[in-house]
Amino acid sequence: MILYGLLLGVVIGALVGGRLMRLADLQLSWGWVGLAAIGFQLLLFSSPLGSAMGWLAPFAYVASTAVVLLPVLANIRRPGMPLVATGALSNLAAVVANGGYMPATRAALELADRGHEVGYSNSALVAHPALGPLTDVFAVPAGVPLANVFSVGDVLVAVGLAVVVAASMRSSSHLPPAPG
Repeated sequence: MILYGLLLGVVIGALVGGRLMRLADLQLSWGWVGLAAIGFQLLLFSSPLGSAMGWLAPFAYVASTAVVLLPVLANIRRPGMPLVATGALSNLAAVVANGGYMPATRAALELADRGHEVGYSNSALVAHPALGPLTDVFAVPAGVPLANVFSVGDVLVAVGLAVVVAASMRSSSHLPPAPG
């Protein structure tokens, strides 16, 4: 959903007269921390790393999700970041409440043709998930690029990122200064 949010932001930014080149001026405090945590999660879910970590993988997922919040909170005054923070906190709450896994419904997993991957996955079929409405109950259908399951928190993150990108393309002079 992050990629869809970024692409949506570019399209909206262009439609409201923004310039793509202005994204080069976007400065986010602690941005490298967020990118490192997201990079770690990509490795955790798409390589042998998650399986190799065994019972530590859910703890690593929770920790890296919490670390992603650091740059979000450091940049909370930027347009869109409160939505990103709300979505990220929603996802973190669901993952923590379910022992380091983001529960997904069977219907969402089937629609996205997911759930049969080998190794540790961030989405898991759970019979009675805690905080069910905050879990992966939606899906981008198989056949659509980046088909996957997603949560309301993921939607909030994507919309928030779209706002960050569109606002940044519109004019760097309209953005509050980056803290620190």
